[in-house]
Parts: sequence; C-alpha cells; structure tokens
Amino acid sequence: MTRKKLLLVEDDRALADLLVWHFERQEFDVARTGDGEEALMLAEESPPDVVVLDWMIEGISGLEVCRRLRRKAQTANVPIIMLTARGEESDRIRGLETGADDYVTKPFSPRELIARVGAVLRRVRPGLAGEQLSYRDLEMDVAAHRVRRGGDPIALGPTEFRLLKHFLEHPGRVFSRERLLDSVWSHDPDIDLRTVDVHVRRLRKAVNEGDKPDLIRTVRSAGYSLDAED
Repeated sequence: MTRKKLLLVEDDRALADLLVWHFERQEFDVARTGDGEEALMLAEESPPDVVVLDWMIEGISGLEVCRRLRRKAQTANVPIIMLTARGEESDRIRGLETGADDYVTKPFSPRELIARVGAVLRRVRPGLAGEQLSYRDLEMDVAAHRVRRGGDPIALGPTEFRLLKHFLEHPGRVFSRERLLDSVWSHDPDIDLRTVDVHVRRLRKAVNEGDKPDLIRTVRSAGYSLDAED
C-alpha cells in the first residue's frame, strides 16, 4: 500500500496519540503538532496529502490555519478535514466556506475519521487512494513498480518513474519546472531546471514509444501536464 502523508493538528495529547496510532496502522506517515504556527511550517516544509485539523488549537485558530493553507500554492489543493466540538450548522458552514473539505464533530470514533479521510482522498486525490494509478491507456502499479501503456510494458528509470507517478496523481494539472523540482527531486541543490526538461523528454519518449498519442502536454511559459491534446 502506498504510504500517504497526514498532518495532524490537535492539541489534545491523548486524542492525538490515539489518532496517530490508528492512522499509522493504516499505512499513513503522520506529522503532528498542537500549534497553528508550527502546523503551517510543517505543511510548507513537507506538503501533506491530507490535513486533519482541530478548530480550537494553541496559537492561531484552526480556522485561520485552514484559510492560510488555502492561500499557499503548495497546499491550496490539499484535502482538509476539520475536527471540532462545535456542532451548530452555522459553524459547519463557516468551516466549509473557509476551505475545509469535510467536518467531523467531537466525539467521534477513529474508524469514522479514517473512513472520512479515505473518502476525501478518493474524491479529491484519487491517485492516493490505492496502489493502481491510471490515465487513459497508461497504467502504473506503484507497489510492483511497473508501468504499462495499452497493455505493453514501459521501462522507466527511477526518476522518470517518480515523475510519472506525480503526474498520474494530478492528471490535467499544470506543474511549473520549479514545482516539479520541489515535488520529485525534493529541493536537491545539485539539480537545476534544465534537468527537469531532460527527464520530461525521457519520460515522453518512453511513454509515447511506437508513435502513440502524446500524453504529456507542454504549456508554454507554465510547465508540463499529463493531459492529452485531443
């Protein structure tokens, strides 16, 4: 199972311990904090795949954390589930309007929260919900490290595999060279933007071998996207 990164922002230590235990059993890598400012720092340093965010936390409120996460490019599309003891409809609407994708009222069972996280990942980032990624006739088995197009195997190097995996997790979305460098190479100081172009060319050549339709679109002055031009 592909491990997903979860940022847990909860200042109730006993509840946070319980949730970390349950999520790690479900193959999540969990970063935790009870402080709003630290949550924003953690999200910037290593953007998570999903955020579980308590409304009432130390420092700035969970609502403000949600608002700021939505303003930052690297976390604008990360699913956010808010936890709160507030059960009134007006509070739920306020949380959702701020940018939360779902809302869980305390008390709740860890199993319910895990189910909600799984549901929002399938809806918002379907590529993270399982080991199989696909786009049109292109398929990736993440666990087996295999790629096929139209049933034919494709040989990829480790970097091209990571690059394709990133594209398959966000089909149709345009990524700048800087964003790809950050996501695929993790800020390696020895890598420059031209290296991104080289690996995209290698990936395109491998994926489109045999005169297959090009699935990787170059967007002038913007970057690249897994998005076939019909």
